[in-house]
Amino acid sequence: MIMGQRLTDDEKMTLKTGAFGAVFMVSNADPGVLALFRESFAASGAMADASGVVKEALTSGPLPKLPRDSALEVESVVLPALRRGVEILTEKVPQDVSVYRAVVLAAADRTARAHDGVSPAEAAVIERIRGVLGVDATDR
Repeated sequence: MIMGQRLTDDEKMTLKTGAFGAVFMVSNADPGVLALFRESFAASGAMADASGVVKEALTSGPLPKLPRDSALEVESVVLPALRRGVEILTEKVPQDVSVYRAVVLAAADRTARAHDGVSPAEAAVIERIRGVLGVDATDR
């Protein structure tokens, strides 16, 4: 494929589903109404810091529709979207793979830290996200 190709609307939605879904997973790991507002605000700051194709994908178009019935159902949509998002960027815009990984992990981390620090449940979710993104503990 040609380097620097534009992403389709479906590809942008895949990236967005992965990123927003990762935040949703972390937020749901240790739920609370007040925490939800703080966490959403914290995550939006991380996404606003994105650049290039990743910023375009995360800040344009409609929001993804995520399942809300169970954590397992959310993970069954979000984790494959994260994996596919990395694949899409690797194929089309390889220089932005690290941007996507960094933005998703920053948003997840900011979400976890936004209310009373990172709980063990939130840390476990972030580790699953890190694994799917292909970022190991030495890349921190």
